Amino acid sequence: MNLMRITALLLAFAACTPTVQVAMPTEPITINLNVRIEHEIRVQVEEELDALFSEDSGLF
Repeated sequence: MNLMRITALLLAFAACTPTVQVAMPTEPITINLNVRIEHEIRVQVEEELDALFSEDSGLF
Protein backbone atom coordinates (compact mmCIF):
# COMPACT_ATOMS: atom_id res chain seq x y z
CA MET A 1 0.00 0.00 0.00
CA ASN A 2 2.86 2.39 0.83
CA LEU A 3 4.51 1.60 -2.49
CA MET A 4 1.35 2.65 -4.34
CA ARG A 5 1.18 5.93 -2.40
CA ILE A 6 4.82 6.72 -3.13
CA THR A 7 4.33 5.90 -6.80
CA ALA A 8 1.24 8.11 -6.99
CA LEU A 9 3.12 10.96 -5.29
CA LEU A 10 6.06 10.63 -7.68
CA LEU A 11 3.75 10.65 -10.68
CA ALA A 12 1.92 13.70 -9.35
CA PHE A 13 5.19 15.59 -8.84
CA ALA A 14 6.48 14.54 -12.27
CA ALA A 15 3.31 15.86 -13.91
CA CYS A 16 3.79 19.30 -12.31
CA THR A 17 7.26 20.08 -13.63
CA PRO A 18 7.39 23.62 -15.05
CA THR A 19 8.70 24.35 -18.52
CA VAL A 20 10.66 27.45 -19.47
CA GLN A 21 10.47 28.86 -22.96
CA VAL A 22 12.64 31.63 -24.36
CA ALA A 23 11.19 33.54 -27.30
CA MET A 24 12.30 36.58 -29.25
CA PRO A 25 10.11 39.68 -28.89
CA THR A 26 7.86 40.51 -31.82
CA GLU A 27 8.80 44.20 -31.90
CA PRO A 28 12.22 45.76 -31.34
CA ILE A 29 13.32 46.98 -27.92
CA THR A 30 13.18 50.77 -27.66
CA ILE A 31 15.03 52.81 -25.07
CA ASN A 32 13.62 56.26 -24.44
CA LEU A 33 16.14 58.62 -22.88
CA ASN A 34 14.80 61.92 -21.67
CA VAL A 35 18.01 63.81 -20.94
CA ARG A 36 18.18 67.50 -20.20
CA ILE A 37 21.54 69.19 -20.61
CA GLU A 38 21.99 72.19 -18.36
CA HIS A 39 25.66 72.76 -18.91
CA GLU A 40 25.29 76.42 -19.90
CA ILE A 41 23.44 77.30 -16.69
CA ARG A 42 26.08 75.65 -14.52
CA VAL A 43 28.88 77.52 -16.31
CA GLN A 44 27.12 80.84 -15.74
CA VAL A 45 26.62 80.15 -12.03
CA GLU A 46 30.23 79.01 -11.62
CA GLU A 47 31.49 82.17 -13.34
CA GLU A 48 29.34 84.32 -11.04
CA LEU A 49 30.66 82.49 -7.99
CA ASP A 50 34.24 82.90 -9.19
CA ALA A 51 33.64 86.64 -9.56
CA LEU A 52 32.04 86.79 -6.11
CA PHE A 53 34.88 84.98 -4.36
CA SER A 54 37.74 86.60 -6.28
CA GLU A 55 40.47 88.26 -4.25
CA ASP A 56 39.63 91.80 -5.31
CA SER A 57 35.93 91.54 -4.41
CA GLY A 58 36.65 92.40 -0.76
CA LEU A 59 34.38 89.64 0.56
CA PHE A 60 37.12 87.87 2.52
